Amino acid sequence: MVVLRTTTSAAPKRVAAKPAPPKPSPVHVYDAFVADAVRTGRPTPGFHHGNFQVPLTGPMAGLLNRPPGSTVRVRLRAAGALPVVLRTWQDESQILDALRGVLPDVPQCLARGDRSAVLSHPEGVPLSSICQNGKPVDSRLIEALAGLLARMVEVRRESLPVLPDNWPRDGHSRAFLRHLALLTEREVRRPNWAEFGGLFAALGIPENAMPDFADRLPPMVRRPFSLLHTDLHRDNVIVPYRGEPPLSIVDWELACYGDPLHDLATHLVRMRYPAHQLDEVQQAWFRAVRSRRPEAVNGMAADLGHYLDFERARSVYPDVMRAARSLGDERETTAPADAAQSVQRALLAAQGPLRLGGVPDPAEIARILRRWQLARSGRESPLWLSVRWVREGSRPGGPRAFSAEAVAEALRAEGAAPAHQVFKGTGHLNTVVHVRSADTTAVVRRTLRSADRREQCFNEESAVLRALEGSPVVRAPKVLALGSSAPADDFAIHSYEGPAHRRPEHPVDGLRLPEADHLVDQLAALPDVDAEGLAPRLAPGGFYRWLSDRLVDIVEGLPKESQRLATVLGLPTAHRLREILAGRGVTHRTPVLLHGDLNPWNLVRTPQDGQLALIDWEMAICGDPLHDLVRHLHLTPHTREIRQRMMTRWARLLGARDPGYVQGWQQDVHTYRWIEIVRSAYVDLDRLVTGASREAPNVRRAVDSYAMTLRAATAALGLPNPRVINPYLAPLLPRAGHGAPGAEGRGPSG
Repeated sequence: MVVLRTTTSAAPKRVAAKPAPPKPSPVHVYDAFVADAVRTGRPTPGFHHGNFQVPLTGPMAGLLNRPPGSTVRVRLRAAGALPVVLRTWQDESQILDALRGVLPDVPQCLARGDRSAVLSHPEGVPLSSICQNGKPVDSRLIEALAGLLARMVEVRRESLPVLPDNWPRDGHSRAFLRHLALLTEREVRRPNWAEFGGLFAALGIPENAMPDFADRLPPMVRRPFSLLHTDLHRDNVIVPYRGEPPLSIVDWELACYGDPLHDLATHLVRMRYPAHQLDEVQQAWFRAVRSRRPEAVNGMAADLGHYLDFERARSVYPDVMRAARSLGDERETTAPADAAQSVQRALLAAQGPLRLGGVPDPAEIARILRRWQLARSGRESPLWLSVRWVREGSRPGGPRAFSAEAVAEALRAEGAAPAHQVFKGTGHLNTVVHVRSADTTAVVRRTLRSADRREQCFNEESAVLRALEGSPVVRAPKVLALGSSAPADDFAIHSYEGPAHRRPEHPVDGLRLPEADHLVDQLAALPDVDAEGLAPRLAPGGFYRWLSDRLVDIVEGLPKESQRLATVLGLPTAHRLREILAGRGVTHRTPVLLHGDLNPWNLVRTPQDGQLALIDWEMAICGDPLHDLVRHLHLTPHTREIRQRMMTRWARLLGARDPGYVQGWQQDVHTYRWIEIVRSAYVDLDRLVTGASREAPNVRRAVDSYAMTLRAATAALGLPNPRVINPYLAPLLPRAGHGAPGAEGRGPSG
């Protein structure tokens, strides 16, 4: 191999007589050949390099002592390429040297420079050119590929380049897979988070997804380590013209040393076999590897799935980033459909391994990608031509006018926001942005149109917030602007109620004493809010019946699998639940505006005055004022003293205004607590089954404590404790000795 420095030497000094043209140096020959290959060569697939297949020129052939016209591959590592791969070794030539004599027709590194290399190339065509992704592969080729992978298990560590420090010990399969997951976190996720973190958050991929995956890995069977290719897809399999050898493998830059099951898993995923061939490939690999190193197939049936999960989880990062980068051209006015489809495929594949929530549909993904693209375009770009908005602040008595410049700045900041400023809830995507032109921090709020919500919203949030503007007591966001940045991509810009330049802080472990008093004071001020025109408009005494009907509607609308599991766990059917709910009632109290969902994440601490702001009014309704307080106490953990203080203060303040707001409240507290416990049992079970809204923090806490919620609900309904019918359902069921924290506000979601 010829090793060259690609930097040129200083120009010779000028002399009086004109000398003969100097003979080109090896460095000049190499540089000229590489430059010409990039300009005229035939590009070959490769995510990690620029690959160009070219014939050797005369000068380069002489330098390498090979016949002119021989086909070679020029590989150029692009500066600024996304860090999306795991590299064990930086020098591919050392890997190729270790493979000589083991695999047939392995490429040879003929010359290399600082960021480029010239490799020999087997005479043939990529498998992808004769058998595209998704198409069946001939059984003879499957056997040949399995044979090549089997030969690799005979390559031992001693013949390979030195491994990085702290490499897992030979045979420790779980440690190896955990190491790969943490390498992905360190070398792929973290380096790209500054640029793409907000995009990942908007798509529902949490920051700690990969470390959590590593922590969940179960014990695994030990297998001896060997050399792995780790990138064996159809573009990297060459079918020779003469058929001898039947196949060759190229592109060894991502090779590593570890559990051979990892190579099988990456091959199964990246080759895109049709489903009916997957078992055939696995069996061919099993037979071929067992014939050469029997212990290398130990525990294949038990452990292959873990490696497949890792490959699908790992791939979500490069797949999303490449799709986003592919948009590129600012003249595009919509996110290309193929980019959105690519992202959805990656999210669906990673959904189980990374325990993601619901995956957005392609239309919503396209809107998210377009906003990311919009943030990187100039104001003169056609992307901005479709943006329309209404300045809410221009209304008399409204907040200070939010100018067109401020709206544009907020939308650009939204797409470029880092992950810690993006908050995905059950129904909205919220992005905190600093708007310099308005000297304010605001929240850009988008409805998640593909969110699989079970609870209906009855009022436009902007209408509710306008009604609240006149209250001197209730602390709620102000609507600054409404509009659309694309068809079916409406937005609202609200004032930000959290601490400046910091993440909002929520009372997730309960309210402090002054905060509890302030929340009750705000609830007691809601009768002053003009709720004319807001739903529902109920006949006297009708709120409990309306609330019961909505709960039955939720249960009837659950997916069949959620309904079946609810029945297995002992929860009533919708018809039976309607009968149970009809057996109760409450005293009529004068209706007022209710927030409707006072879980801790809808309360924001304001450190400057020790008070609370109430956000997310999307579920606001008109109804019994007692229900808002009881629902808050159900959703938020509080000490007994705080709970009693809040109820007493609420009754005193509202009773002093009008006894009609509080009459009969003591006996009705238990009825509303009862109905909220039952509601949580159904809604949280559905989220466990479907994964809907799992990225929302209140939902995560709810599903983690579902066993206790279920026990509280069955007790409240007077039903026996659920029986374990299938041992795999045991994690859903209460354990002996546990209380019923659903009734104490420790977990059910809002």
